[in-house]
Amino acid sequence: MNLRRGFRGLHARFSLLVAATLLLMLAVVGVMLQRQAAAQQEVVSVSRESLRTLVSDHLRLHGEAVVTQLAESLTNPLYYVDLDAIGIITRNVMRQPDVAYVIVYDAHGNVIQEGSGDVAAYSQPMRDPLAYEAVAAQGLRTQWTDRILDVSSPIRVGEQRLGGVRVGYSLASVRSDESRATHALATRLRELGARDLVWVAALLAMMVALGGIASLVLQRALVRPIRDLAAVAQEFESGNYNAEVPASHRGDEIGELMRAFARMGTSVARHDRDIRRMAYTDALTGLANRLAFRESLDQRLMQLRGVGRQLALLFADIDDFKRINDTLGHDVGDEVLLRFANRIRTAVEQHGDGANTLLARFGGDEFVILIEAGEQPGHEARALASALAETLVAELARPITVQDRQIFLGTSIGITLFPEDATGATMLLKNGDIAMYQAKVAGKSCYRFYSRAMDQAVERRVRMEQDLRGAWERGELSLAYQPILRLEDRRLVGAEALLRWQHPQQGLIAPSVFIDVAEQTGLIETIGPQVLSAACRDAMRWHEDFEKGKGLFVSVNVSPRQLRTGTLPEQVASILRATGLAASQLHLELTETAVIGDELQASALLSRLRSAGVKVWLDDFGTGFSGLSHLRRVPVDGVKIDRSFVADVLHDPDDLALTTAIIAMAHSLGITVVAEGVEQEGQYTILRERGCDLAQGFWLGHPLTAQEFSRLLAEPATTATTATVATASS
Repeated sequence: MNLRRGFRGLHARFSLLVAATLLLMLAVVGVMLQRQAAAQQEVVSVSRESLRTLVSDHLRLHGEAVVTQLAESLTNPLYYVDLDAIGIITRNVMRQPDVAYVIVYDAHGNVIQEGSGDVAAYSQPMRDPLAYEAVAAQGLRTQWTDRILDVSSPIRVGEQRLGGVRVGYSLASVRSDESRATHALATRLRELGARDLVWVAALLAMMVALGGIASLVLQRALVRPIRDLAAVAQEFESGNYNAEVPASHRGDEIGELMRAFARMGTSVARHDRDIRRMAYTDALTGLANRLAFRESLDQRLMQLRGVGRQLALLFADIDDFKRINDTLGHDVGDEVLLRFANRIRTAVEQHGDGANTLLARFGGDEFVILIEAGEQPGHEARALASALAETLVAELARPITVQDRQIFLGTSIGITLFPEDATGATMLLKNGDIAMYQAKVAGKSCYRFYSRAMDQAVERRVRMEQDLRGAWERGELSLAYQPILRLEDRRLVGAEALLRWQHPQQGLIAPSVFIDVAEQTGLIETIGPQVLSAACRDAMRWHEDFEKGKGLFVSVNVSPRQLRTGTLPEQVASILRATGLAASQLHLELTETAVIGDELQASALLSRLRSAGVKVWLDDFGTGFSGLSHLRRVPVDGVKIDRSFVADVLHDPDDLALTTAIIAMAHSLGITVVAEGVEQEGQYTILRERGCDLAQGFWLGHPLTAQEFSRLLAEPATTATTATVATASS
């Protein structure tokens, strides 16, 4: 009897709870519908304003870019009053969408060209309301009316103002597109609201039905569920983990049984998660590991084989990551890896749809990404992989700040496609690794798709690496010396040591080919000290054997990898002691990119070299990303202007201006300037007039073998063979 009253009490409480829940949900639904209508109106309003701002900003930026470029294009034609050229340029701009007018005017605001074949208003002043502000503006000027966006810019040559140009953009199509988009958004929001209302009503009806069924079950079948749960509990404890465990705070028998289920479920789930995490998850990044990726890859290939769908596998390797562990320690390396992994995860989430994309850490500094082609146009595997790779290269090239220092790395990515390149997991991974290696060969921080030709390229590179090992000991590697002259009096002051490889089968191999192999494989760490030692010995021989060789310096190129080892100052000091060469007669050349990666470490190493008396030059200056301001932070004695600037100083005013600026800035900091690639007398003359200190190039002297350079020093100054080369002690 008491049990029967308990049933009624439990059933009553359950019925009241169901009724209260339904009433509460009805109230919540009513509030939600009211808020939904208000939110829809607010969304439409905000969207309209945002769209108008976005489109206006886009049109303004586009117009400013077009007018800036147009002003630069019109400078020479306007200077020489070339009306035909001005007409062609303006008519080309008039063909662009939404361009209402293009007006070129002189310094007094008189019309020169208005984008038409015959200029009816030629030499007449502009009289529209926006003309005054356009003519008076000293720079780029943007003006708005209800129908027109007017962008103007003055045209100058130096400080002289030749006139200006105005481009007017019609806002009619912009306003029309804005209205259509806003109306479409409002219509779509109403449709979504109506659909949601139907779903809410259906869900409420289902809940009412479920409440009635649950009430009936609770009243008529309470004991049987308890016995069923007890039986399932025994199976659960014996290893059957399929049942879900609902949470409960009840104090009756059902609650006690549910808590027992919860304890068992929590324990089993925790152990299962731990086992799966250890087996399939990378401990540092939380990404899938090699095992999980390989199993997923095999499963995907089985599902897609014969279906006609494509897969793209991206194999990404962090460039020069080893130097982080070597110089900053493994703790910093782990932090850098974790940040890179987060950036990669973000990029993958942006370009993938989750279900068809997989990211894993393959080991060390390697990551692999699997992305499946979609069914929509433009979602082919190659297109998706290209977009993702471009994003990864850009994102991972951004610096990372760790321990108050900026670290510049990058990533090289190889991409291979299924089923075009391979149909098996092993070959896909191999092809991705090969393509990634080719990306590193191409200069790093880029991506490459796999091709059959890459297999042959890898074989050739491996063969070259094998041949390069021991090439110095076999006498195949030798040094050539290119004279360096002082521009003031054209006197020989030193020479740059250049490495040459005479292969027994392939003949003379270009330095750009084998030095890159040596850098990639680490052989440069062995060859570099050998080159430095040989150059110092030769320089010491010049000083001892030739009167004209006294005081000559020798410059030696140092690779980025040698600098990153951190032992370069000790190596240099040891070689100088062994050869007897004075430290001031040794100049070390480093590229900008060699020091910009970790500026603090590079500055410390270069300071140690300079304190020992060794001169430090920054090679190929102007081709990196540092700029002239970099000279203030990196301790160097000289900069070598890259040959790409010297080659065009006679023809390109920009190159001449940049070269002049480099010379002036370097001299203001007390830094010597050396010009590379001087191949014409005119280049020599203009560099000397601009105050350049030293120069080298084919017009001054070709690279010579050690024996030929010794014969040059042995000859009288009047019989020198390289552009009247003379000698001087410095």
